Amino acid sequence: MQLKQQSIIIKKKINSKKFVITMQILNVTDKAKNKVIELLNQKDKQPLGIRLSLITKGCSGLSWRLEFIEEAIKGDEIVKINENINLYIDKKAMLFILGSNMDYQENELESGFIFFNPNENGKCGCGKSFYV
Repeated sequence: MQLKQQSIIIKKKINSKKFVITMQILNVTDKAKNKVIELLNQKDKQPLGIRLSLITKGCSGLSWRLEFIEEAIKGDEIVKINENINLYIDKKAMLFILGSNMDYQENELESGFIFFNPNENGKCGCGKSFYV
């Protein structure tokens, strides 16, 4: 599993000492990257990209939402899928997604994007929502 890495730099000053922390925003596997490209190429009118945001849903409260977008929203973080395609992350979802892995899986019963999120404290029984 190869990962596409983007990172964010956080600068903090604590007790007059400066700290710089680099964190990966989101790792995107090759399978997920290829599926994003495939989905975008199936559209008649080429969207700008796909936006990742959080919605309140399910037993545990939070669920990821992926949607095609025509224009970016100010404050979105951008993760490059390739030179022409970007994944846009809602600024409200940033604290929840930092350090996560996005993958795409298929089996005989279902297919879809899945997220391995180190920030979540648990999931509901069906795995469709999570809490932090």
